[in-house]
Amino acid sequence: MTIIIKNKHTLIFDDFKFKCCVGKNGFSKNKYEGDKRTPTGKYALGSLYYRKDRKKIPQTKLKVFEIKKNMGWCNDINSRNKYNKLVDLNSKYKAEKLFRNDYKYDYFIPIKYNWKNSNIGKGSAIFIHLTKHYKSTAGCIGLLEKDFLILLKLINSKTKIQIL
Repeated sequence: MTIIIKNKHTLIFDDFKFKCCVGKNGFSKNKYEGDKRTPTGKYALGSLYYRKDRKKIPQTKLKVFEIKKNMGWCNDINSRNKYNKLVDLNSKYKAEKLFRNDYKYDYFIPIKYNWKNSNIGKGSAIFIHLTKHYKSTAGCIGLLEKDFLILLKLINSKTKIQIL
């Protein structure tokens, strides 16, 4: 089964249709770091990451990892080996902090965009994460927590996402 991002506001999976939000500047076939666009294409999904201090492990068939205070996602265009990968914030790499003060990464799933042999500068840290008011993202896909939790029950490690 495939999750379909039909437009800026609609995520479809099987018989379920959820309201969502995407990158502030819409979609792009030629994404680059910082363009605030959601990359089009078909991608695999990563594991579920969650904040144990705020949330319970939800029902899901995905592999689950607890977000620790020192975890980041490398967006350092000077780091060929770590770009668009999970890193320790204490390392020398520039990275997006995953243990955030807000709620957005209380649960998130990496979208495997620019994943294997990642191209430096083509975009990093593209996730399905939480939103409260459907405010546009920096390139991710945002869902309300109740919808995110429903989706988690439906998907598995073979699920793909198609961003049109």
